[in-house]
Amino acid sequence: MKYYLGVDGGGSKTYTLIVNEQGTIVGKGNSGKGNHQSGYEEARQNIRESVGMALGQAGLTREEISFAFFGLAGADRETDYKIIRPMIAELGFPRYDINCDTMIALRAGTNRPYGVVLICGTGTNSAGVSPQGQFYQCGGFSYPYGDFGGGGSLCIEAFRAVIRAWDGRERPTLLTELLLRELGYDSVQAMFDDYLDHEKTPPLHTAKLLFEAALQGDPVATSILRVQGEEMGKSAQAVIKRLGMESDSFDVVLAGSIVTRGEGDFIHAYIRQAVIEAAPQAAIVKLQVEPVVGAVWLAVEKSGIKLPQRIYDQLRAVSDYELI
Repeated sequence: MKYYLGVDGGGSKTYTLIVNEQGTIVGKGNSGKGNHQSGYEEARQNIRESVGMALGQAGLTREEISFAFFGLAGADRETDYKIIRPMIAELGFPRYDINCDTMIALRAGTNRPYGVVLICGTGTNSAGVSPQGQFYQCGGFSYPYGDFGGGGSLCIEAFRAVIRAWDGRERPTLLTELLLRELGYDSVQAMFDDYLDHEKTPPLHTAKLLFEAALQGDPVATSILRVQGEEMGKSAQAVIKRLGMESDSFDVVLAGSIVTRGEGDFIHAYIRQAVIEAAPQAAIVKLQVEPVVGAVWLAVEKSGIKLPQRIYDQLRAVSDYELI
């Protein structure tokens, strides 16, 4: 029996999945963030813990894994790979490969070997592969290097909007009531003082309040989400044009919790508009399975065989809940 292992090391969690040649899940693991850029030792430990959990559940050794594929946030440049390669090599898999997490999200979201992926989870990233196999990544290096948004920034945008409405620099917003209730404060003054005095940062989960407020017609929240959509649209256009895919038919895969779980059309409308302008034959699809599934599919393909239909079908319905 052959076994394949896939890892998704993201900005907030690390998932590992092991399947056999029938596509049956035999082991799974989960841990914390797996991005070395957020802390090398923490990422190293979390990846090791997640992989070890999956191997233990499967009752397998590393030598019994036919191929392991690691899709890691922060695997962007050669500088990163000089750090990541030794980290993954020490895990002891005989056959493995590493790529950025954008590629496992793209593979999980389309049945074609090419396309574009836009990620908006904790952070943002975008990348594409042309029909000729050319790869291009646009962004993924944080705000000073051209990016905007993702949950890690949107929660700050929401917090900032409340402060600006309170001190008179912005119009009133429904975010005020929602944020105070979410964080357990009686007033903006109390929240302001506590955060400033103790150097706190708004928690990631408060990004969801932007969607709650926007659904109630709040113009401040709607405006913030519009900017997120426009920025992702610009990234899509940049990838499409750089790869010369304007006349091609392909999927633009949306991945990450902000664009796959956020309610309403507050972000997607602007992405659609930008994509249609750049590539009229492209189709926008939401990622329906966890990116770690794409890592498993790539592990199978990297082992030297075409992905069997049974493995593809077995994993298409894997959800985030099933990986915990």
